[in-house]
Amino acid sequence: MDRRVIELEEGWAYMQRGITKLKRILEELPEPPFTGEEYMMLYTTIYNMCTQKPPHDYSQQLYDKYREVFEEYITSTKTRFLGVMTCVKCNPPKECWKNLLGICSHVMPSLREKHDEFMLRELVKRWANHKVMVRWLSRFFFYLDRYFIARRSLPPLNEVGLTCFRDLVYREVNAKARDAVIVLIDKEREGEQIDRALLKNVIDIFVEIGMGQMDSYVEDFEALMLEDTGAYYSRKASNWILEDSCPDYMLKAILQHELLVVYATQLLEKEHSGCRALLRDDKVEDLSRMYRLYHKIPRGLDPVANVFKQHITGEGTVLVQQAEDACTNQANGAGTQEQVLVRKIIELHDKYMTYVNDCFQNHTLFHKALKEAFEVFCNKTVAGTSSAELLAAFCDNILKKGGSEKLSDEAIEETLEKVVKLLAYISDKDLFAEFYRKKLARRLLFDRSASEEHERCILTKLKQQCGGQFTSKMEGMVTDLTLARDNQNNFEEYLRNNTHVTPGIDLTVTVLTTGFWPSYKSFDLNLPAEMVKCVEVFKEFYALKTKHRKLTWIYSLGTCNISGKFEAKTIELVVSTYQAAALLLFNTADRLSYSEIMTQLNVTHDDLVRLLHSLSCAKYKILNKEPNTKSISQNDVFEFNSKFTDRMRRIKIPLPPVDERKKVIEDVDKDRRYAIDAAIVRIMKSRKVLGHQQLVLECVEQLGRMFKPDIKAIKKRIEDLLTRDYLERDKDNANTFRYLA
Repeated sequence: MDRRVIELEEGWAYMQRGITKLKRILEELPEPPFTGEEYMMLYTTIYNMCTQKPPHDYSQQLYDKYREVFEEYITSTKTRFLGVMTCVKCNPPKECWKNLLGICSHVMPSLREKHDEFMLRELVKRWANHKVMVRWLSRFFFYLDRYFIARRSLPPLNEVGLTCFRDLVYREVNAKARDAVIVLIDKEREGEQIDRALLKNVIDIFVEIGMGQMDSYVEDFEALMLEDTGAYYSRKASNWILEDSCPDYMLKAILQHELLVVYATQLLEKEHSGCRALLRDDKVEDLSRMYRLYHKIPRGLDPVANVFKQHITGEGTVLVQQAEDACTNQANGAGTQEQVLVRKIIELHDKYMTYVNDCFQNHTLFHKALKEAFEVFCNKTVAGTSSAELLAAFCDNILKKGGSEKLSDEAIEETLEKVVKLLAYISDKDLFAEFYRKKLARRLLFDRSASEEHERCILTKLKQQCGGQFTSKMEGMVTDLTLARDNQNNFEEYLRNNTHVTPGIDLTVTVLTTGFWPSYKSFDLNLPAEMVKCVEVFKEFYALKTKHRKLTWIYSLGTCNISGKFEAKTIELVVSTYQAAALLLFNTADRLSYSEIMTQLNVTHDDLVRLLHSLSCAKYKILNKEPNTKSISQNDVFEFNSKFTDRMRRIKIPLPPVDERKKVIEDVDKDRRYAIDAAIVRIMKSRKVLGHQQLVLECVEQLGRMFKPDIKAIKKRIEDLLTRDYLERDKDNANTFRYLA
């Protein structure tokens, strides 16, 4: 059944009766409150008039009439009888509300006829009523806000309602209201009692009328209030100079100075209400007020910024200490605690950056205080782990498959942005880069990266923060993987086109560029015959592409899927290349000693211990060992465990993890020596002659963006360059160096 069309005049007549009832309630005239049914009828009327097919879609007309309602409410002085209200939903129409007396508010007339404190009370009342009216009418017209306004990019209903009050009331009365407020303040200065609640409510209007901006408060009230304060004390001073003695006059003259300047420290340090307490209790409005007062005093913000810095430093240090204690108490959950720490530091940074932007109006002094505070605790270690490693591990947890952080794509991007901001506070950025590169390599090579888009996203952010040189290797790694996939596709096509070439087993090769990736140990592992054949096939294919590149096989990064035929059933084993090579030895021998395995594989003692431990002493005992102990010795003998079984048909046998932290730190120290050498040579090449102290300072300044160089290390590198004839000491002054071209 088709819905009856509601004409604009008919529907608006119904809405006007509901609007008039709202006005009567606001004017405190006898009127029962809205029932749920009445509210729904008003909302449904607007909904129906907006969803009718053209030309009966009255969305634009209703939007215009919404504004007209407020204009009439504010400016009209008429009172009129509206008669009986009928419901346009009923067919035929029925009487819903009887004998409504419509009354249009006397907002402006009532304000114009009152003065001073009485006018302020009326203004506060009218502003409160207006906000209620905006809230109710926005509900009646909600369908407009949700669809019509959103599609047309028009000002929302709430803004339209408040703008009407600002344009028609505030702009006419704000000067009178301000003058009346200043009169009240002057009365209080003279010792009279005033209504402080009224004063606060009026000042709130100056703030709220800006709808999120402080321009109205500052321009229409604060500036003139401060001007009047100066004029007030100027008038008082003209009387004091005639009436008071010199000492009395000087005492009064310094009174205003003493209120803030002399007692600045004491005021800020008040135990329960000072700056620390305001920061602790998140008193945003009070902090904003403190900023506005102190920023007018020469260097007045310095102590505030200092307290801000100390407070943040204290909170951050507590977080680090809590993580340290948690790691000590539960050794197995250390990684989790470190993840929690980084997340809490990000939240702390978000919180106080909001304070800097909102309470302290983006002042550079507070940006500096925030930076210095975070630099203090962001460079502390937690359970022996540096902050650079913590941050790299946090990123790895977000970016890898199966990480503990389950976030949406938008949340991941936002979190990565915040991590990069934290990196700015860490002095050892080169250490972060190396740890991050190691973890990135594992994600890429072992297919653990959750999204290539997110990998590229954080590299872009790091590049913007730290420069192109910082991310060049990492970007090369991501590009390498794309090229490697294309290369593998070409290899598979080569095998399809050359049917006489058969590697014997499925082979996937990832070709990498040496300069981009972390350094890995490369040994001449004696591969089993099955593997030797497929390696040779790939070499032949690659030689067709280029003859200028040499392939170095990194077997420690390889993985193999091999079938283990046990008595109970056949199980697929996912192992490393080293483990696979060791297991395949048992196809031709029942028992092998430790020394025989080492000789046949050509691996180091440490690597052999790791792989034999994983196969004979860990969860999956693929090999039996004699004697049956939990450690590997050079006298052990191994044999294939044919009785092994597992409920799974495919199992992964991991190697014991290797702590790479020591090697990463050694690599970074080595790179730092080269960086210091390069910086010294660059400086001396441009300056030719330079004193020792100045050379050290310039070197620290150049390198500070990547790491905080040790002064002793710089001196040691200078001595090394002297012995290698890059520099020489001045004959007359041993603390002056000359560059040797």
